[in-house]
Amino acid sequence: MLSDLEKIDLIRSRIGVTYREAKKALDEAGGDVVEALIKLEELDQSSAGAVDQDEFTEKVQGRAQDIMEHVKGMLQRGQDTRIKVKQGDRTVFEMPATMGAVGVLAALASSELAILGALGTATAMAKKYTLEIEHRPKKEAVQPEKPASDDTFTFNNPQV
Repeated sequence: MLSDLEKIDLIRSRIGVTYREAKKALDEAGGDVVEALIKLEELDQSSAGAVDQDEFTEKVQGRAQDIMEHVKGMLQRGQDTRIKVKQGDRTVFEMPATMGAVGVLAALASSELAILGALGTATAMAKKYTLEIEHRPKKEAVQPEKPASDDTFTFNNPQV
């Protein structure tokens, strides 16, 4: 028969816990070494699961922060880009590109808005409106009269 000290040494060598933890587990198991080993393994696995959960939470939070920074950058670029509807040299309508993107998403979500958008597009084509997309970085203090040609995209309606 093994003494308590021998049982504690056996538990420590198998699991790698302190004398205090091994004695406490042995006492709670009523002197049964196998029961104490099982209890300590379960305790070790549950604490390892908590560590894994913490690591997972940190990774998710870090990834969420990266995504938010990316979205903020996209929104800023959208604010720097303008969509203009023109008739000849006259600007009829101008808005940030982010608002245009929201409008497209709304049209995709609602059939009524999609029909309204299609009717507006057909009307604009009939009246020979042009669509101009202009990128204006924030660093410019004074907006130029005519943007550089490489920063502007213009869509002209084909002659019907």
